[in-house]
Amino acid sequence: MILRFSKHFLRNYHKAPKAVREAFDKQSMFLLQDLHHPSLRAKKYDEAGGLWQARVNYAWHFYFRIVGDVYLMDEIKGHPK
Repeated sequence: MILRFSKHFLRNYHKAPKAVREAFDKQSMFLLQDLHHPSLRAKKYDEAGGLWQARVNYAWHFYFRIVGDVYLMDEIKGHPK
């Protein structure tokens, strides 16, 4: 599997605090190793659209689609509490 990033994702990633960017980098390595890694808490977010959600940390999540052997990163944002 490989990661690909939308322009929207990259824009929000670069605006995110450094600690969030570092946490995402760590979590993305877990994603590449195992979609079901416990710290990701990955789940289908929108079944019809094929959108998945996974955890960066308690306050931030990222959203992606799986297309063949590619994880398409769509969004990274703070999670509403």
